[in-house]
Parts: sequence; C-alpha cells; structure tokens
Amino acid sequence: MSLRVIVAPDSFKGSLPAHSVAQAIAQGWSSERPDDEVLLIPQADGGEGTLDAIEAAVPGSRRRTVPRCTGPDQQPTSAEWLQLPDGTAVIELAQSSGLPLMADLDALGATTRGLGEVIDAALEAGARALVIGLGGSASTDGGSGALSALGLRLLDSAGGELADGGGALAELRSVDAAALKAAPAGGVVLITDVTAPLLGPLGAAAVFGPQKGATSAQVEQLDAALGRFAAVLGGDSTFAGAGAAGGSAFGFVSAWGADVRAGADYVAELSGFAELVAGADVVLTGEGRFDSQSMGGKVVGALVARAAQSEASVGIIAGQVDVAPPGIWTTSLVGLAGSVDAAMGDPERWLIEAGRLAAAEMTASRR
Repeated sequence: MSLRVIVAPDSFKGSLPAHSVAQAIAQGWSSERPDDEVLLIPQADGGEGTLDAIEAAVPGSRRRTVPRCTGPDQQPTSAEWLQLPDGTAVIELAQSSGLPLMADLDALGATTRGLGEVIDAALEAGARALVIGLGGSASTDGGSGALSALGLRLLDSAGGELADGGGALAELRSVDAAALKAAPAGGVVLITDVTAPLLGPLGAAAVFGPQKGATSAQVEQLDAALGRFAAVLGGDSTFAGAGAAGGSAFGFVSAWGADVRAGADYVAELSGFAELVAGADVVLTGEGRFDSQSMGGKVVGALVARAAQSEASVGIIAGQVDVAPPGIWTTSLVGLAGSVDAAMGDPERWLIEAGRLAAAEMTASRR
C-alpha cells in the first residue's frame, strides 16, 4: 500500500536550508519506498529560511534583490525580499541584519538599519503589505536602526541625531516622526518564534544579548537604553514578543501599528499544512537541535501539535535529539554519523540515511 508522506522541516541552522533538508529526507524515504507520494513543504518561523519557505508555499512569488544595504556592523551587504502575487512583500531580517553577518560581535553598536533599507526598497517597488520575519538578529536596538532608515529621527538632548546601535539609545531624548514613511495600506505583520517582552530579566537584552556578545554589564546597559527608547517612543513594552529581534517587534508595533504573529503557525497556514496533513499517513519534520524548547512555538512543536489532530504518524529528524516525546519516532544525525563533526561534515548524507530509516521503521507495522 502506497502512503502519502509530508516532509516539512525547519532549516538546520548553520548547516542546510529547509528546502535542502526536505529534499534529502525525501530522497532517503523514496529509496526505501519508491511508490509512496512524498510532498515537500519546507517550513520556517520568521528567522533564517523564511523567504525560502514562503516562496515554496506561494506560486508566482518573485525574488527581488537589494544589492547594497547596511549590514549590522555597518559594512555593505546584499539582501533579498520576496514579492508575492497579491502585492505583499516578505522580508527576512536575517538577510540584512543577521548575526552571521557580523565579523566581530558588537552588542552595543550592531544595527538593524539594513532591514529598514530593504523595507524601503520594497515600499518603493509598490508593496501593498509587509510580512517581516524577525529572527536571527545581531542587534539589540529596538528596531531603531530600521526605523531611522525609514525616516524616524532619534534625537539627543542637543537635538543631534543618535548613532546607530542599542547602546546609543541611552542618550535618546526625543523623536521626530515627520519624515517617517507610512506603513503600507495593507498592514504590517511581524512573524517571530519568541514571546519575550522588551525589558527586564526575560526581555530582549537579558535573554538574547549574551549570544550577541553582550557582557553582563552591557546587558544592563542595553536594557536601560531600551527602556529609554520605550519611554520616548511610547507604546506597550510588555506584550508577548515585544523583545523579538532585539526589540524590533516593539519598535514596529509602536511606530507602525504592526501585528505580531507566531511565525511557525503563520508559515504552516500559508503552506496549507492543516489541509495537507488531513490526508497524510506520515508527517516528518525536524530541525538542527530538538530539545525541551522545541515544542513551545518552534516549527517542530507547531507541526507536531497540528499533526496530532490527524491520523498521521509523526517523525522528527534532527541534528541532535535531547528529548524523545512519547509516541513520536525520532532519530538524530549525530547518532547516525557517530559524532557532531561527522554529522556536520556531510549533513545531506545523513539526512538521506535518516529518511531511509524513517521509511523502514515508521512503516514496519503497516506491512
């Protein structure tokens, strides 16, 4: 009996994008069970790979390039955005302002200016609505760099414009929004995988600052600077997700009235996952590391929850598997390859093997 199999992984960060992961898993499955119908629907949660996942989900999407924008370390870089047939522009912060673009970490000075430049390019091209994926940010600037690129003036006590970076926000005394571009008529949706508020021990600086190079003293400095930004800009700094992308969610909600959505759910809905899983026999998902946080708002957790409402068997393929949820088949590339180095050295090979193993073991009871 042939089966209908959905392969819907997230990217394996630092290794392979989601579409490559899906292709390798599908190749392995089909080598074991060539008569099965295998559907590839790569997923994302707002971070790296969001453009890829949405492009795969929306026929007629078109990539547009911004060849020269400001990277998070002020060095020029290039970025892409996705033009959807309905006039929506999808923008992935990680492309212009992501942590991997930093040659040297700069917790106080890293900026989201490039994100604003990409947004501006999309608006100039006629975008009627925006979807902005917030994930993988190098900065903790509250989105101030992006908003500055869109015309917001951030002023110190002498009326001078602030330098970029979260650290500079400590000197903020007023904003001038006269030249700030208006949000598009179709609205702005921010998609993210975090629920952190802007400030405090669970906020943008405290939780995410250290991975961006912030010392404990700099975390306190950045938290106070974001507090100043919130006081001057106005708006609610406590809503779930305000701290996403170094507080960029707060900045865009306050300045533009943007809506915040759970990224994994948004992409799953866009790709029609709920409809597809209703007729599926097997769902395979995965990510670079499956751990206790994976079931809370991440791609894998969101898909597992949706698949649980169907009759499909569920499998998880990850680079590393730290926990094994009951009733769900799992395997890790590290376990198959024998070491982290071996798995990272040839992830495609081990994803193919994982797909083959899933086909053999998950279907054994059906024979």
